[in-house]
Amino acid sequence: MSSQSEQSTSAPKELSFAEKQAERMKRLRSLHSARNEARTHNHQEVVAEEARNKLPPNYEAKRRQAEWLLDDQAKRQEAEKAGKDYDRVKLLNISAVEAERLERKKKKKNPDEGFSTYEQATVRQYNRLVKNMPAADMEQYEKQKQKYGDAFYGGPNVIIHGMHEDRREAVDKMVDDLEGQIAKRARYSRRRIHNDDADIDYINERNAKFNKKLERFYGEHTAEIKQNLERGTAI
Repeated sequence: MSSQSEQSTSAPKELSFAEKQAERMKRLRSLHSARNEARTHNHQEVVAEEARNKLPPNYEAKRRQAEWLLDDQAKRQEAEKAGKDYDRVKLLNISAVEAERLERKKKKKNPDEGFSTYEQATVRQYNRLVKNMPAADMEQYEKQKQKYGDAFYGGPNVIIHGMHEDRREAVDKMVDDLEGQIAKRARYSRRRIHNDDADIDYINERNAKFNKKLERFYGEHTAEIKQNLERGTAI
């Protein structure tokens, strides 16, 4: 009698139709939740990858450089508050080889890399002029801001011509700068020896210099085309 009772208690209880249906719905909801979670994760990955593809090629290098500059600036401020020389503190934490390299880089002057493109030449000229600009006179800035009001920022419907009066010292400084540029250009300008046997492919001296620059940088790529044009075999 006792063995029959033990068999009846150990036998699995058969679930009713309603219980089976509830169990299936529970598993179905779990699968739906997992599918939706995977779909959301995949969508986020696609959006993140698309955003990464739109970034410039040197974005990571620029980001690391910006983070390093911020960290370096924060450490410099902490050293100044503590009354320490940050450059000396920083040298204590680097090797002698690295310190020597940084010292050479610090002493290295701005090298003249020569002409590459007109865009690069313009950028170099702009950086050189900006570097020589004096610090901003904030007092004069505030005076002009109060004087001109909304016209100070020069909106699309503002006529600025005739409102601003140039200071005498500013005009003199501009003239001195232009004269310095002319004098510097004259020192580096020299008369080239004219070759009577060379082909004449220019209309004036300036055009001749321009053609020489083109030949220097693109001559090897256009040599075959030029030869075909001279032989009359160009297609």
